[in-house]
Amino acid sequence: MTKNTLIKFIRLNSLFFCISCAANAEQHNILPSTHTAALTTELPEPVSNNAVAQVKVNNHWYLLSFSGLGQMKGYQDVHNHSYVYDVSKNQWQKKSAVPIQEPINGLTGRLASVATAIKEVAYVFGGYTVAKDHSEVSVPDVYAYHVLEDKYQALAPMPVPVDDSIALPYKDRYIYLISGWHNDGNVNLVQLYDTKTNQWQQASPFPGKAVFGHAGGIVDSNVLVCDGVGIDVHLKKRRSYASQTACYRGEINPQNPAIISWYKVDHPTGESRYRMAATGLVNVTTNSKEIVFIGGSNNPYNYNGIGYNGEPSTASNEIWRYSLDSHKWTITYSKNATMDHRGLLQLDGQLVTLGGMGENQTVLKEINHY
Repeated sequence: MTKNTLIKFIRLNSLFFCISCAANAEQHNILPSTHTAALTTELPEPVSNNAVAQVKVNNHWYLLSFSGLGQMKGYQDVHNHSYVYDVSKNQWQKKSAVPIQEPINGLTGRLASVATAIKEVAYVFGGYTVAKDHSEVSVPDVYAYHVLEDKYQALAPMPVPVDDSIALPYKDRYIYLISGWHNDGNVNLVQLYDTKTNQWQQASPFPGKAVFGHAGGIVDSNVLVCDGVGIDVHLKKRRSYASQTACYRGEINPQNPAIISWYKVDHPTGESRYRMAATGLVNVTTNSKEIVFIGGSNNPYNYNGIGYNGEPSTASNEIWRYSLDSHKWTITYSKNATMDHRGLLQLDGQLVTLGGMGENQTVLKEINHY
């Protein structure tokens, strides 16, 4: 049973401080605050649920957006468009569409892909297609994207195709895909991709209930993953969705990246968020390390922003900051409430989200700074 089938059944019966983060920029997807160009305030088109990443090539930074959902939010608005922002030129360009190895019923667009970067290369994972009858299929594809050549390189597919997962880079070599949705249910897998060998292996599994729409970040060998949506199984009725209010910290074994020691962390609010933007940060002045979560919604929803409970979902303006040093949370608020994100970037010492959904589930063309 797909996510959309479940919603049909149910219907029938975030202020942040600026950080100078030149050190470890590639690993943590962080831009140093040395650029003077102001980021253009709008994307070329409204887009939500888009995979985002950033790369540095020849000492120039680029922000990337892959696939996603257009402003009308119908199945026909799921696309595979890609856009690149050249920081030095302060300019967006539409680039080659994200390919698909085997179009599913002729569909090429997808939602809930995830992306990250290792050095000069961005990596795009999975996503799911949406057909006219609202059936959804998880895509196994993995691509390396080379920004200067505008070229996609097909890589070894995911052993278990997932969407609505999170992708975290490690040691400029490995990428972890943590939990996520696979066709008709969540998986608790942590799939580990080696960019040098183009091979996959399974890492220590996610310790919580398998989820989709969760968020997380990584600093050095420390991972933090929060919230998302699980599935509840009932005795005399069909299964349903349930928000998971839980955070888990993982410590990667430095001798073996497939071994992660997981343990539970106190939740910052006691109320789950769905599809937040998140990343790991290092303050080079104080050397403090944090995982930051922005926005999301407390009402899990289908891709159009309508909750699985049939109610329109609203975005949050909360910003959660977890200190990996003190093990404490700090909660602040942004001026804009947004949701439906797949990642969190940084430019000029500010955190940045590209698109997403805002008030009244509006697909955003705006770029929000925090």
